[in-house]
Amino acid sequence: MSGVFVGLPVLIATLTGAQNPYPDKLTEYECGFPAFEDARRQFDVRFYLVSILFIIFDLEAAFLFPWAVSLGVIGLAGWAAMMVFLIDLTVGFIYAWKRGALEWE
Repeated sequence: MSGVFVGLPVLIATLTGAQNPYPDKLTEYECGFPAFEDARRQFDVRFYLVSILFIIFDLEAAFLFPWAVSLGVIGLAGWAAMMVFLIDLTVGFIYAWKRGALEWE
């Protein structure tokens, strides 16, 4: 039964959808590089910098949600520890911003 709920919309979309690929639809859009080139092509350093900044601020969210849930249990000491953590991240963000790490030129 679940196969019908998955397969039927796919079949209907395939039969009724427009099939007119043009060059803009066939171009790469994920990372900006052609899909079938040398696999050892060097990436721009800015990609690594953006990914590192993303990981740092994603970890912030990973720490922030459990902290918010357990705030009533951890008390003032937990609140103070999280404020130090958030201030440290804010200072790091301002430093990265002032150094131009967020610019893409």
